[in-house]
Amino acid sequence: MNLDSQYWDNRYLHQETGWDMGMVSPPLKAYIDQIPDRDIRILIPGGGNSYEAAYLAGQAFSDVTVLDFAPSLTTRLEQQFRHTRIKVINADFFDHTGTYDLVLEQTFFCALPSARRKDYVQHMYSLIRPGGHLAGVLFDRTFEKAGPPFGGSAAEYEALFSPLFEIKTLYPCYNSHPARQGCEVFINFVPKLRSECCP
Repeated sequence: MNLDSQYWDNRYLHQETGWDMGMVSPPLKAYIDQIPDRDIRILIPGGGNSYEAAYLAGQAFSDVTVLDFAPSLTTRLEQQFRHTRIKVINADFFDHTGTYDLVLEQTFFCALPSARRKDYVQHMYSLIRPGGHLAGVLFDRTFEKAGPPFGGSAAEYEALFSPLFEIKTLYPCYNSHPARQGCEVFINFVPKLRSECCP
């Protein structure tokens, strides 16, 4: 299966978005609510319908970028957010450059096949400034059907991320959406200094 921009565009055009909760993810909302600085640079990769971005806009965060490569989706988001300070970019995550204080992870990692997960970790490391955070939710389950979405476990994630990130938080979510109770872990990873991980 070729999980390219056309594949994802077709999923949105035909409303084949079973992962969509129709609301901001409760664990991400709780995390956002405790951030005091409204001026930090935030990236939401694979932003989808961008409930988190809408919530951030409503909470007066001033520097939020939504990244997705489904063109019909990003065209709609540009219209949706035209009166806000939300930036919408139509691009492949792996081609995106920039420096962010926070990357919010919600359903993007689980859309990538396992062969791309190391690439995700390495590229994510390049996007987050020292002291910044990768925070959000990952699935803590396996799926019977072939993905996407693709599942995993806390042990797999720790092994995958720990070479480049300090694992601050990797715990089962206590406040997941009812449809995802018992199936998510919350993550908060901080990039290691290059001297610690890149001899």
